[in-house]
Amino acid sequence: QLQASGGGLVQAGKSLTLTCAASGSISNINGMSWYRQAPGRQRELVASITVRGVANYADSMKGRFTISGDSARRVVWLQMDSLVPEDTAVYYCKAVTLLQTYWGQGTEVTVSS
Repeated sequence: QLQASGGGLVQAGKSLTLTCAASGSISNINGMSWYRQAPGRQRELVASITVRGVANYADSMKGRFTISGDSARRVVWLQMDSLVPEDTAVYYCKAVTLLQTYWGQGTEVTVSS
């Protein structure tokens, strides 16, 4: 199971940290990532990190978002700084193993102006 948490309502300019934790039978994770889906828009990649700690970001998130992870604990975090209303979305985490891809249930982030 993949559990995402940490979403909520925040004012523009503030920060928020999301957490995604894998549990149960999810093991041998190659990488984890965060996606987001705003109302009426397609789901888009926010950031990803490999089991070796190599991070990758969508261009619009570079410099404001930081992804980090603990492979032993099967946890990944997304630190979001300088939030703007356009960051309002449901944020989903994804874990990829050799055999399967897992999605979390999503955590909602609302940024007020």
